[in-house]
This record gives sequence, C-alpha cells and structure tokens, in this order.
Amino acid sequence: MEIIDYLRVLRRNWVLIVASTLLGLLVAGAAAMVSTPTYTARTQLFVATQNSGSVLELQQGNTFSQARVASYVETARTPVVLQPVIDSLGLEISPSALAEKIEASVEGSTVLLNIAVTDSSPVRAASIAEAVAQSLISAVDRLENPSSDGISPVRLSVVTPAAAPSAPASPNARLYLAAGLLIGAAVGIGTALLRSAIDTRIRGEVDLRKVTDASLLGSIAFDADAVKKPLLTQVPSQSPRAESFRQIRTNLQFAHVSHSSKSVVVTSSLPGEGKSTTAVNMAIALAQTGQRVALVDADLRRPMVGEYLGLDGSVGLTTCLVGRGSLDALMQPWGSDDLQVLTSGSIPPNPSELLGSAAMSGLIDALENEFDAVVIDAPPLLPVTDAAILAQRVGGVVLVVGSQIVKVTDLQKSLSSLSMVDADVLGVVLNRLPAKDPDSYAYSYYSSSKSPTEVQVEDNMQAPTTHRETSESPFDQIVYGDKDVTSAPRYFGSQGGG
Repeated sequence: MEIIDYLRVLRRNWVLIVASTLLGLLVAGAAAMVSTPTYTARTQLFVATQNSGSVLELQQGNTFSQARVASYVETARTPVVLQPVIDSLGLEISPSALAEKIEASVEGSTVLLNIAVTDSSPVRAASIAEAVAQSLISAVDRLENPSSDGISPVRLSVVTPAAAPSAPASPNARLYLAAGLLIGAAVGIGTALLRSAIDTRIRGEVDLRKVTDASLLGSIAFDADAVKKPLLTQVPSQSPRAESFRQIRTNLQFAHVSHSSKSVVVTSSLPGEGKSTTAVNMAIALAQTGQRVALVDADLRRPMVGEYLGLDGSVGLTTCLVGRGSLDALMQPWGSDDLQVLTSGSIPPNPSELLGSAAMSGLIDALENEFDAVVIDAPPLLPVTDAAILAQRVGGVVLVVGSQIVKVTDLQKSLSSLSMVDADVLGVVLNRLPAKDPDSYAYSYYSSSKSPTEVQVEDNMQAPTTHRETSESPFDQIVYGDKDVTSAPRYFGSQGGG
C-alpha cells in the first residue's frame, strides 16, 4: 500500500477512528474521576562527613559521602528505618507495605538524598516523610558507629523539611486524557487498517483496477430515491443520476463502434447489484438519442423489466421462443421515444436451455435487423449460467458491479466465466457508489443560470430543431486529440440500423 492508499483507508473509516478516539477520551476521563487521589510529600537530606582538615581530606570525605549515599537510599526502605516510623506515628501497617509508599533517590553525583512518600492523605504523607528522614538519620548514626562511645564519620541533615502537598499527584487528568486520546486513536487506526486488509469488497475504481483493466463506462452514485423512482425519466434531466446514464450511453456507443453486432448483454456477478435498472435506463438513454432500441428481459428467473416499466410480463420472450406468438406482436412500445420492450413472459422450468436454443439466436438476429440497438437484461453470472450462454450470442457484455456488495473473488469468477466463453466485455459500470466517500463519483456539468421559464421563452423564440439536436447531452460531445466529435454513433455496430 502507498501513502495515498493509507489516506484513503483513514478517510473511509473516519467515523470509526473518531468514535474510537472519543471512546478513549471517555474511558480516560472516567478512570480519572473514579481513581482515588493520592498526595506526595517530599523531603531532602544532605550527607556529609564529620572530619575536617586539609583540602585533600575534605575531597576524600566528599568522595566517601557519595559512595555511602547510594547505600542510604536502600536503607531508607528497610525495617530498621520504617519500624520506628510505624511505632512513632501509630500506623497500622507493616514495614513492607509502608516501603511501597516510599521512594528514595539521589540527585546525580551529589550527596543530596531525596525521600518521597505517597499517601491518600496529604498530612499523613508529610508526617511519614518527616518521620522517615529522622529515623534514617538515627539509623545511619547507629550503623556507621557500632560502638556507643564513638563518633559517626557521617552526618545526615534535613535541608528541605516535608510539607503537606496542596494538590494531588495522581490522578493527573491531563495525562489521563492525553493517554486516552492517543490509545483511542491508535486503536481506531489499527482497526481501520485491519478492517481494510480483511475487507475484499469492491468499493470503487481503485479496488476495481486490482481485478480487471476493463473500461469503466461510468459510475452511478447511490440514491435512496432510486428504489421508488428507478427510471431515468423519473429524475430531473440535469440530475447526477441522469448525467451518469448519459455518460454510460456515450461511452458504450464508442466502446461498441468496432462491432458489427448491435446487441449487448447487461449482467452482474450477484443479485442486488442493480443490473436490471442499469439495463432499463441504458435502453431509455439510447432511445432518447433518436435510435430504435429494443429492450429484452432475458432474466427468466427473477424478471424485473416489466415491473419497472409497468408493462405486462405474462407474455414475452418465453412465449416467442416456444413458438406461441410472433416477435412483432409481443414487442410493447414504451415512452415517447422509439423504445420497444420484450418482457420475459412466463417463467419456464428450463431457462438455460431456452436461452441457449437456436430460437434465441434467431430472435437476437431478428432484433438486430430491425433495431439500431438491442439491450438484453440477463441473470447474474455466479448463481446461474444464463448470462454466460447469452454472452456467446451477442456483440458484447456490460458488467454491473455493485459497490460494497460484490467481493474481489466474486468479480474474478465472473470475469473468468466470461473469458471461458470468449465473451467481449465492453466495460464495467460501477453502481451504488457512496455519495460522500473516498470512492464517491462526482459529476460536473453545465447548467443554465436562468430560470426554467426564461429558458422556455427563449426556446420558443428560436427556430425549430431536430430531435437529435434537442436530445443531445453534454456527454455526447467528445474531443479526441485535435478533433471535435460532436455526435456519438447512432447505433452500436459499424453498419447501419434497420
């Protein structure tokens, strides 16, 4: 992964990271609130030798003191020092338990000995620190002078008396919150990276390119209203969804320009990726350019075209294939454009056999002779073999990939099944892309700053235009190099339509 990949993962999982960070702050804040405050009292002792004399003797005494002070650090936490403290203060605690509250240290190469005592009471902490210092002075005097009539060569003096602290040493709220912030953010980022590593779903073009180099015909953002209004004609003409299908139409026309066949199969890897709505809207978009378009519902397992378009689906493709009706009689017109629809008809017990029959090949040939473009909605590739069978009889295949639905392995299997039948994959349509995400697809297009009423008045004052001119979208004007191609091919193939 490159840096941009990590940034994409972090942006994609920003909610998780923020939630984890906030949770870390909350836990740290709660821990700081429930923790019992403790206070630390400190005292400082100076270690010196008793003898005096020349500079050399003083220097030797200082060296001796520095060597001995390290031993006094350990002595301060022994029962010899702590038991008198317990007796004098009347503490109900053992010397070993009291030693856990005491910390003794030396400041660098000096003869200063620091004693710190931590306790839940600031007054008791100061009292213990002072008592430990006095007990240590007495203990060192006895240890350094075994005989009762002699003089100890070392003398300890208190230079900083212990005082009751005014603020608790623990918990440190700022330290707790900083630790909670860092730990929460680290957990969130780690979880995001782990989630990205084990998540093999296709989310956008970056993930798609890891699987295939097929052309990306277009991308369709997820629209919650598409469930109630799935058709291209049900949304504003300049909406992002409408522009998406115009771009797919234009790219598909140029992707198919070198083929003599006018038919294309629209399929997906799994159910629920949006291949039926894509097929229907592709046919509508093609018909809006003035072409004669045939839309065939070849999903003989879960037909949806008739339901989307509000047409009778009881008779259609299966009726024609079994010879119970003519193709012309079964085609149903839809909309104001030249769009003819052949619904699925009754669901047969043997869909694969019907779609692979000679009658189906003859039906496709008849449609190509009569129409400029033929769009066939086929079942998903992985559950059944219907789409792979149809792919052998048409000019190309458009594979719809549902973002966050299909996995990398699923897409690989679909492409492999199409490759095994030598199908020509014209391109991929990314569907259900999130509107606000690193993988989202944004469209920018020109729109008039004038109101619709003003535009209508100006249009009425202009000379009449042809249907081709009024239906042309911004995506129908494409520039290749220094050439301006102002119109896309009017049909899929390189030959003229019927």
